[in-house]
Amino acid sequence: MTVGVLHPGAMGASVADACTGEVFWCSAGRSAATAERAGAAGLVAVPTLGELVERSEVIVSVCPPGSASAVAADVADLGFDGIYVDANAIAPAASRALASRFGRFVDGGIIGPPTTRAGTTRLYLSGDDPATTRTVADLWAGSVLDARPTDGGPGAASALKMAYALWTKVSSSMLLTVRALATAEGVDDALLAEWDISQPGTAGRSEITASMTAPKAWRFVGEMEQIANSLAANGLPIGFGEAAADLYARMAEFRDQPDVTLADVLDRIGQA
Repeated sequence: MTVGVLHPGAMGASVADACTGEVFWCSAGRSAATAERAGAAGLVAVPTLGELVERSEVIVSVCPPGSASAVAADVADLGFDGIYVDANAIAPAASRALASRFGRFVDGGIIGPPTTRAGTTRLYLSGDDPATTRTVADLWAGSVLDARPTDGGPGAASALKMAYALWTKVSSSMLLTVRALATAEGVDDALLAEWDISQPGTAGRSEITASMTAPKAWRFVGEMEQIANSLAANGLPIGFGEAAADLYARMAEFRDQPDVTLADVLDRIGQA
């Protein structure tokens, strides 16, 4: 099948690279870094979104959560009549709203890093029509990306993504906040000594969390806001998502920077 990918960032390019179909991307308005990623993944460039829509049987959206609705609207307005796959980190309600724009829609949720080897990354898929969902999953059959149809209609895959990220990314933000509080109050050494007794390995985890999270924290802000929306829609406390969004926004200046230390992070997030 012919597949269009919008837009091949680090995650989108890896998803496209693993796809077994012929994959297009739209080069209009994209950066040199995006073009380099797309070329490395063997994607076929087309100059306009209209041409991508015309040539694609399936379109997969992998973009920042805040852009998901606008990207879907642009595709729908061009009369796309294929299968639209939204694989963004958005709230279930947002996914269901996007589904109403298309005749055939599959909700996607990606768990794991940009995929370069088997066993690291899953693409969960859900939709109203199991056959359509299976057709999409088959685009990655035998590849390093594990595409898994899951029960439920549009929103189910996104709900799984939101629940998973609520634990992994919000707990990471809480761990960094704990270190920031202890440092600000002058009890960091005492906290680390207590952790060695009662929570072995936690100190090292906080160091790793800082270095691994800082370069991509800017990407997490919109996702945390979507988590807050997901919680609100179900009558649950939204503060977890809002607090994590605040912390990751403070870390945005570390975008794509290597070798960020815990001290760097604590200094930044401790500034009002």
